[in-house]
Amino acid sequence: MEASDIIVGLDIGTTKIAVIVGRKNEYGKIEILGYGRTESIGVKRGVVSNIEDTVRSISAAVKTAEETSGVQIKNVYVGIAGQHIKSLQHKGSLIRNSGEDEITQEDLDKLNENMYKLVMPPGEEIIQVIAQEYIVDGEQGIKQPIGICGVSLEANCHIITGQTAAVKNIYRCIRKAGLEVTGMMLEPLASAAAVLSEEEEEAGVVLVDIGGGTTDIAIFQDGIIRHTAVIPFGGDVITDDIREGCHIIRKHAEELKIKFGSCLASENRDEEIVAIPGLRGRPAREISLRNLAKIVEARMEEIIHFIINEIKNSGYEKKLIGGIVLTGGGAMMKHLAQLTEFMTGFDTRIGYPNEHLGKEVPDEMASPMYATGVGLVFLGLEKSEKERRKLLGYEEVVEETLAPAEENKEELILEEGDEIKFTKVKKPKIRRIGPFSLGGETLLKALEVWFNDGGDKKN
Repeated sequence: MEASDIIVGLDIGTTKIAVIVGRKNEYGKIEILGYGRTESIGVKRGVVSNIEDTVRSISAAVKTAEETSGVQIKNVYVGIAGQHIKSLQHKGSLIRNSGEDEITQEDLDKLNENMYKLVMPPGEEIIQVIAQEYIVDGEQGIKQPIGICGVSLEANCHIITGQTAAVKNIYRCIRKAGLEVTGMMLEPLASAAAVLSEEEEEAGVVLVDIGGGTTDIAIFQDGIIRHTAVIPFGGDVITDDIREGCHIIRKHAEELKIKFGSCLASENRDEEIVAIPGLRGRPAREISLRNLAKIVEARMEEIIHFIINEIKNSGYEKKLIGGIVLTGGGAMMKHLAQLTEFMTGFDTRIGYPNEHLGKEVPDEMASPMYATGVGLVFLGLEKSEKERRKLLGYEEVVEETLAPAEENKEELILEEGDEIKFTKVKKPKIRRIGPFSLGGETLLKALEVWFNDGGDKKN
């Protein structure tokens, strides 16, 4: 097992910090080698508010992950969220030198890099650029333009932006914890990778990630990310409402929410009572579960109204066959799917991060609260594999004979005139690009390399 085969996802949330170590098994599924989780201290609504506290929390989670996985962690893929995150649509263009040459990955990379050069408002920067579809010489709706000939290459891009200070603070915390950032990704996109199927993204689906500080939304249709948004409310607001409504301390309010919280007051009876220990010898406080559910339901209805508004603003309200998928720690509250389905009219399910997980994984990892961390590992593995293929395809060259044959086999060659002679002919060697089968453009490139090198010369 090489270090390059292992990916570490770091989810810096408002309520928890999770570090997940994983790799792909022989079946292409994610194998969880280990994980660590600690309480998040120093993060509010997805934004770092205290550097030192956040560094300590990250270090504690990393230490636990190293002990459980037996892997020394140096590089991580980190997720970013928070109410400062925004998104916009922009069309980029690239004029190529020749329309006779096929479009390559280098052209797409160059077009993507140009998007990062857009002028942003002061204090903001581009975090991620996602190409939705390509246009080649006016031909629209192209999802994969590689191999197509054309002069004009355009792309409709979904661009994620955030506050420069917030981004730099995340980098600063990670480096102070002795780690380096391999890549930064938007958290709802990571969660979507963990819980959504390709069929749902094709049909049209709304991913709602309910975290502690924020609720993140990502809308997919026709397999393309169409809209992203951040609602500045999450599970912590519900905890605060319970604390104030029931006149109890925050610790007890959080326990009440997790163990007894329900999003439908009608599902609880008046005689269902839970007792909360009093402070310093004071008598226990009795709380009706029906009243508790009314508090939770009121706040969840507010969050769902925000979700409905974002769905309408996206313009894809009528094209979401896949409905709504709820994930994140907040999605674990009882009857949330029923309330969401009732208010929105969309089919709703809870998203568990088992879409790409192997069979032998810890039971705890199947919880919606780990969707972002698992998604970061999955996207990190995809990116790493893509970079490795690109490296092998254009830089690492392996020499291989096409067919087993005697190199110095003598063949009869007839030339002009009556003279016949024996000539030694070597079987041609082709330089294969990486460990992949030759075909199409790759074969032409390999043949070109061989002829330029003199055919039968040794390299």
